[in-house]
Amino acid sequence: QVQLQESGPGLVKPSQTLSLTCSVSGDSITNYAYYWTWARQPPGQGLEWIGSIASDGSIYYGPSLKRRASITRDTSQNQFALQLRSVTPEDTAVYYCGRLDTIVVNSRDSGDWGQGTQVTVSS
Repeated sequence: QVQLQESGPGLVKPSQTLSLTCSVSGDSITNYAYYWTWARQPPGQGLEWIGSIASDGSIYYGPSLKRRASITRDTSQNQFALQLRSVTPEDTAVYYCGRLDTIVVNSRDSGDWGQGTQVTVSS
């Protein structure tokens, strides 16, 4: 079975870049059947789709964070990464990576997800 695990610093200073890595086992991020996805959930709010990368490397971003987000991958390590630039305290959230068969995301009820990692933006 596929397993995904988020990793990266849990505390980021305002104006800096939030960087997270998703490590995948049990499947390949070049699997044509899936989109490899980043999403987040701020306190008291619903899940927000950040973006996804397809097996061929095509990248799709959600509208709200398109200006600041970058998704990359390292196929040799079977990992994909998120960078979110110019963060503010409003970016504090639990960040998730997932494997989905659709681009549209509004919950973690479908697909396979990591356990999430808390990221706090604070000085």
